[in-house]
Amino acid sequence: MTNILAVGLGFILSALGGKWIIPELRKLKAGQSIREDGPQSHMVKAGTPTMGGLIFLLSLLIGCLVFRLFSLKIFLLLFSTLAFGAVGFVDDYIKVVKKRNLGFTAIQKFTCQLVIALILVLIQMKSKNLSTRVYLPFSGRPWEMGLWYIPFILFVVVGTVNSVNLTDGLDGLSSGVTISVAFFFGLAAKLMGEVEISRFAFILLGGLLGFLLYNKYPAKVFMGDTGSLALGGAIASLAVLLGLPLLLPLAGGIYFIETLSVIIQVLVFKKTGKRVFLMSPIHHHYEQKGWHETKVVRVFVLVSVLLCLLALGLLKIGVLK
Repeated sequence: MTNILAVGLGFILSALGGKWIIPELRKLKAGQSIREDGPQSHMVKAGTPTMGGLIFLLSLLIGCLVFRLFSLKIFLLLFSTLAFGAVGFVDDYIKVVKKRNLGFTAIQKFTCQLVIALILVLIQMKSKNLSTRVYLPFSGRPWEMGLWYIPFILFVVVGTVNSVNLTDGLDGLSSGVTISVAFFFGLAAKLMGEVEISRFAFILLGGLLGFLLYNKYPAKVFMGDTGSLALGGAIASLAVLLGLPLLLPLAGGIYFIETLSVIIQVLVFKKTGKRVFLMSPIHHHYEQKGWHETKVVRVFVLVSVLLCLLALGLLKIGVLK
C-alpha cells in the first residue's frame, strides 16, 4: 500500500511541477535544436522546451523527503541520480540557453561521469553497512569480486548512463522504458527486503508517469541530458546497491539494444563503408522503415515490460530461491 502511495505522490508532484517548470523553460528559451542528419519528421520538434528532466527530479527529491528516506543507501541513490543529472543540466544549459553548440566535449562529459561513478563505488566499498556482493543469475550465489569490483562497477554505471541517454530519441521512449525498469527494481528491492530502495524506485516511477503527461507524443517538453543522464544514474545505482548489475542487461535490455545498434553501425561502416541499419540508434531505423514514432515507442515499451518480467522470474528462481 505504501508503495502505491509513493507512486501516487511521485505522479502528483511531477504533474503539478510540469505546469510550473515548462513555462519557465520557455522563458529561458531552452528550445531543443534538432540534428539535421536525423529523421526529417523530427524537424517540426525544433524549439520544444528541453531540460524537462527537472520535473521528475524535483518530484523524486520531494518524495524522498516526504517519506523520510534518509539512509546512506538513499543518499547514494540520490547522489548518483542528481550528480549525473547535474552534468546533463550543465551540458543542456550551455547548448540551449547559452546557444553554444558544443556544450561539454565528449572527454569532459566522460571524465565527469567516471568521477561520479568512482565516488559512488568508493563510498560503497568503504562503508561497513553496504555490501559489494554481486548476485549471479540462476545460482543465486553472491560473488565477491575484490578489487575487480571497482572497474566492473565503473563500466556498469558509465555504460548504463550513456545507454539510457541514447534511448532518449523519441517522444516518451526513454521515460516509458524506464517506468518498466523502475518497476522491476522497485519490486526486486521489496522482495529482497530493501524497503527504502523500493520506495525510491516507486517514487521515481510515479514521477515518470507524471512526466509522460507532457513528454508523450506530441511532446510538450523533452527531458534533455538533464533527465536522461539522471535516469541512467538512478537505474545504475539501483542495480549496484541491490547487487543486481548482472540482471541489468536483461531488465534494461532496450537500453543495451540501442547502444549495441550504434556500436555495430559504427564498426561495420568503418570496416566496409556500408550501414547495417538505415539509421542508428535502432529506434530511428524503424522510423526510416515507415513506422510512426508512437508505434516504435509502444513496441519498445512492450518489449521492455517482457524483459523486466523475465528478469523478475530469474530473480525469483535465482537470487531469492
